[in-house]
Amino acid sequence: MRIAIPVNEDSQKTDICPSFGRAPFFMIKNTETNEYHFLINDAAESAGGAGIKAAQLLLNEKIDAVITPRCGENSAKVLQDADVKIFKSQGSIATQNYDLYEKGQLSPLTDIHAGFHGHGG
Repeated sequence: MRIAIPVNEDSQKTDICPSFGRAPFFMIKNTETNEYHFLINDAAESAGGAGIKAAQLLLNEKIDAVITPRCGENSAKVLQDADVKIFKSQGSIATQNYDLYEKGQLSPLTDIHAGFHGHGG
């Protein structure tokens, strides 16, 4: 299983970025190999539609789940239509959220917001 978290830096010591679509990076963990890699979020600087573009970027990486503090309705729809599960992060430390996920202690993200369409962030 491949799980992505929006993060601020390309380091395992990074914090979770509060913005899904505008996160500078996504930390991706392969739970079968315990390997991490970082994906630059090319959508972060988009004038609009950053969440949708970021979601598509993750689909191209064959992500199975996303752990995030929040997600806009358009990007959530892209992920959900591809059967990617979305979980609500806890706290700010990315690697701790992988541990919580593996212990079954994360809840599905249910408070999908309307997004920041046209507001740049």
